[in-house]
Formats: sequence, structure tokens, C-alpha cells
Amino acid sequence: MVFFEVEMQWNVLISPNELDAKGLLLQKAIIVRLMEEFANRKASKEHGYYVAVTSLNSIGEGKVRGLTGDVLFPVTFSCLTQKPAKGEILQGSVEKILKHGIFLKSGPMESIFLPEKMMKDYHYVAGENPVFLNDKHSKLEKDTIVRFNVLGFKWLEYDRQFQLLATLAGDFLGPV
Repeated sequence: MVFFEVEMQWNVLISPNELDAKGLLLQKAIIVRLMEEFANRKASKEHGYYVAVTSLNSIGEGKVRGLTGDVLFPVTFSCLTQKPAKGEILQGSVEKILKHGIFLKSGPMESIFLPEKMMKDYHYVAGENPVFLNDKHSKLEKDTIVRFNVLGFKWLEYDRQFQLLATLAGDFLGPV
């Protein structure tokens, strides 16, 4: 997975009880609020998945909101992001097995589909705990770690996540 460090601007709302004349608690409150907001935001089409706030670069002048006393601060910060790329080799764990393919999870990406047609030499075996087997007795079952190639992806705005299509076609791909 490719990691990027991007600089972003954001408006952070701080309540009056989090303000401090020395500024140290203010900086901490802004970082905590940024982390909370980006954990809820999860990802964007432009930047990918938000992993961590790495630095708080600047804090602008706060503007007091009249009714609540909250202060709105424009901030500039750097954060680490992950974005999938076509042709990238990733590892993920098997989450769900269906007759027509497997759903994988890899890091923050929870919607990766590996269709049966893209699993060369594997066939579906039904049962209480379904699996995919090949002639060499290699098994894909729940919680198996799988190395795969990203065929393509699309951004789902409603879910704020990427949906990936995977394949096992290629050298050194499959169960780890």
C-alpha cells in the first residue's frame, strides 16, 4: 500500500473549557479534535484513508461563536494517508466466503472482492465452513492471509471507502 503525507487545512471547533492561556492545552485539544474528526471521516476520494495526524503546522486566529462561546480555529496540519493503486500487491485476511468469491480485509480497506474467476485453479467446497481448494491442497478459508493483486477500485461516497477488485493471477500470489 502506498503511503502519502499530505498537508491539509481544517476548521476545528474548541469549547471554552478546553482553552488555556498558555496555549499548550489548546494545541493538545486541537490535535485530539482533529484525530476524532478524521477517525469519523475515515477516507476521501482524493487522499485515500486517513491514518494519522503527523504534525500541526499552524493555528490561525480563533473566531468566537456568539451563542455558545466555542472558538473556531483554522488549522494547517500534515497527515499520513493510504490510497490503493491498480496493479499494487497487497496482503489481506479472508473475512467471508461465498460460492462466487471471497471478501478480504486489508488494513483500513474492508471491501475487497476476489471473484472465483480470478482464483486460478481454486474451486468452491460448500459446507458449514466453506473453503476454496486447489489441486495442490492449498486452502482459502476464513482468516487465511492472502497476497493479491489489485485489478481496480472505485470510491463509494456513501460508505466513505474504496471498493477493490482483486486477483490471484501472477507470481507469488495466494495464501501466505
